[in-house]
Amino acid sequence: MARVRYGARTERETAATRTAAARLPDVWSTGVTALWETDPDAVAAVLPPPLKPTGSPLVRVSVSEVALPGYPLGAGSVAVAAAHGAVEGWYPLVMPMTHERALTGGREVFGEPKKLGRVTVERDGPAVRAALERHGIAFVEVRGTVSGALPLPEPSSRTDFYFKFLPAVDGSGFDGDPVLVHCVRHERVRRLERITGDVVLRESAFDPVADLPVLRLREITAGERTSDQSGRVAERVDARALLPYVHQRYDDPLQAHDGPHGRST
Repeated sequence: MARVRYGARTERETAATRTAAARLPDVWSTGVTALWETDPDAVAAVLPPPLKPTGSPLVRVSVSEVALPGYPLGAGSVAVAAAHGAVEGWYPLVMPMTHERALTGGREVFGEPKKLGRVTVERDGPAVRAALERHGIAFVEVRGTVSGALPLPEPSSRTDFYFKFLPAVDGSGFDGDPVLVHCVRHERVRRLERITGDVVLRESAFDPVADLPVLRLREITAGERTSDQSGRVAERVDARALLPYVHQRYDDPLQAHDGPHGRST
């Protein structure tokens, strides 16, 4: 009988997948990062417990083109500064990706709030434009001019916070307790430039980052980076406390169950 491809994989095939994943080469991205101060009440409002605001109400946007071999990827993130106990890091609200392949592992393994979208990084001489777009709306646009090179920073690490959960089959909440994930990213930079410019936030019902206005722009940079990441479950969280924030991951909260009565297609 010909092999049934939906059947169980062999141990050799499973081991080969693990080995290939462990041997991935450095993947460099080219992109733009913007950092600004916003309304501290807005930051506090988007943080599910047990996350809390830090001393600085910061928003960080990154827009990158990732040089995956044979599979170029646009990747973006809009995150706010947050703390979990003594650990300070970033809580991403939305992470647009240009390919479904980039969604799967991040959402299913780490709980990253990834969505399909358009990610643009353009450069014409010193002029730079980067944007995150969904449903025809460039809800974040960073634009400016390269104004000089910056010293390369030392390798660094940062922590991103994610909530990993499974919506309940009966639509009542979650199947099991959600978990708070600490994802540590180790980053190296091989080029860094200062950008003189601005950040434009456009109204979008699906990605309402305009609620986090640019009150004081800290910096805009362009550069080339590579990173790797590892995650761990920091703690199980109160399902009732997290449930009101689940809409942040979906364009329509009902889509988690395809309607209130669990319709199927």
